[in-house]
Amino acid sequence: MLQADGFDEAILGTAKRCGQTDIIAYDVAKIIDILMTRDGMDYDEAIEYFEFNILGGWHGEGTPCFVFTDEKEDILDEINWNQESN
Repeated sequence: MLQADGFDEAILGTAKRCGQTDIIAYDVAKIIDILMTRDGMDYDEAIEYFEFNILGGWHGEGTPCFVFTDEKEDILDEINWNQESN
């Protein structure tokens, strides 16, 4: 499992995938908070840094995944809308 250096506080746990190695799962909101508090970035800078330098990096099978917990309600609304449409 590969780690995103400096973001241990944002670890949610491990993600398990059928037939693939386990990977570390990170909470994106916590990563953004770390970038803002530790590195002095404003929100927009932190988002841009995260998207380009962290989310945008592929380092092979052990590359971590990043969970957008703040979008949970949007996802549930989309699921409900799709179920009602069928």
